[in-house]
Amino acid sequence: MNDQYRNKMHRYGRIFMVLGIFVMFLAPMMIWLITGQAPNWAQMIAGVVALSVIYLPGGLIEMMTYSPLLGTSATYLAFVTGNLINLKVPCVMNATEICKTEINTPENEVISTIAVAFSSITTVVILSIGIIMLIPLTPVLQSEILAPAFSWVISALFGALGYKYFKGNWKMIIAPMIVVILMSIFIPTFVNGQVIIIILIAAIVTLIFSKILFDKEMI
Repeated sequence: MNDQYRNKMHRYGRIFMVLGIFVMFLAPMMIWLITGQAPNWAQMIAGVVALSVIYLPGGLIEMMTYSPLLGTSATYLAFVTGNLINLKVPCVMNATEICKTEINTPENEVISTIAVAFSSITTVVILSIGIIMLIPLTPVLQSEILAPAFSWVISALFGALGYKYFKGNWKMIIAPMIVVILMSIFIPTFVNGQVIIIILIAAIVTLIFSKILFDKEMI
């Protein structure tokens, strides 16, 4: 039954991924058809190649890093709706912790799918409210008192989420934390510009260090 479910989710996931790509191209295609203004193909191809070199490796790394955690159906849903690192993955981690489910189990598949689905719905609702209230709240949002807070939203989010996991597995975070801190000191430009690669490096270091601790029966 589990294999049947996964095969079914793969089939539906591929269909909706194709539909999602089609929707992304629908707006520029409609503008082209209505206005008759065709894109500059040479500039478009150059732009696609340049962006692919930058973002394609990150996308592949995200897929390999997050898919085992998210599960089959949640992976497709998360990649179609986007915003994995800032929203979908933290929501899944929190839901998994609350429900006490194990990764790569049918129970966790259900929990992760629900977490991604509701986070997507919540995002749409919040963004809709934000768009409606943007003009009335502009003076408040641009005030000098609130302006510094927006620079620390992501750090505060991941700090709060991370602490809950760090406090119970503090031995496992020593090596990746040292590596990331040293990289931030000696190659800060690379760290700021290649967050996905830093996450992959930290994940690999964590796996290696955890295996060493496990072999030594320290965890």
